Amino acid sequence: MTDNDNIIDIPSLQWYPGHMRKAERLVRENLKLVDVVIELLDARIPLSSANPVLREIVGDKPRVIVLNKADLADEAAMRVWVKCFAAQGITAVPVDAVKGRGVKELVQAIAQCAKPKTDKLVQHGAKARAARCMILGIPNVGKSSLINRLSGGSKTKVENRPGVTRAKQWIRIGTQLELLDMPGILWPKFEDRQTALHLAYTGAINDNVYDVASVVLLLLDTLRTKYPSDLKERYRLEGELSNGAELLAAIGRKRGCLRAGGRIDEEKAQQIVLTDFRSGRLGRVMLDSPPSISLIEDAR
Repeated sequence: MTDNDNIIDIPSLQWYPGHMRKAERLVRENLKLVDVVIELLDARIPLSSANPVLREIVGDKPRVIVLNKADLADEAAMRVWVKCFAAQGITAVPVDAVKGRGVKELVQAIAQCAKPKTDKLVQHGAKARAARCMILGIPNVGKSSLINRLSGGSKTKVENRPGVTRAKQWIRIGTQLELLDMPGILWPKFEDRQTALHLAYTGAINDNVYDVASVVLLLLDTLRTKYPSDLKERYRLEGELSNGAELLAAIGRKRGCLRAGGRIDEEKAQQIVLTDFRSGRLGRVMLDSPPSISLIEDAR
């Protein structure tokens, strides 16, 4: 079973804390101050991590997409997503904010996107200024890490917890950019339960608000179908990978997650799987299929 085969088994996930409603108001109030919107997406889930509320708020404002955590994403499929965004007239830049890969290309893309606005200001007699940008994205896509990388130092607090950046703040990046960081925003209701599941897999939804056991089993089923060799290699598994429950038990035994009497400590095994997946130890993945499978072959 994959997470697509038995959609009814996917837990219902909703998480929209009060500070996110406040963040949405802040975005609406400050959008007029910027030339370009930078939207961070998780490169493993470019569709699931794209907030439809943000798209509605931003409207026709020039936009650059950052496919962050690109080091964790399937490279061929990610290139297809870049092509798909380009076909919509949107520049998408794969970035690894932790190691700095793609950051130079991102700065160039932002400057190019803002150029019509900044050039127009100069033509009307204004003094040349840096491009003003607003950074948006759902929780835990790495906004603080990217800003720290751009600024060359830890100017914002970085924590691997959804929703930690809560207040707006301007950050100057050399002479080229001025960044307005905004809190991460989820949307009030997930119409697509598959989207909610992908957000849970990657840590965008707080682990305390859903049934971790059910989600981990579905994650294992997905990896068993899409990336079986990576799963087997990581946990040194042999034979047929039958379902999520049997996989979790096998992983628990391999990793010594045992209770008295030889019973599997399922909670400990679940945390191992989540940690390994989110850190990329289970290989580079793509959970959101690109629009055209044929384009994947062209990108290889």
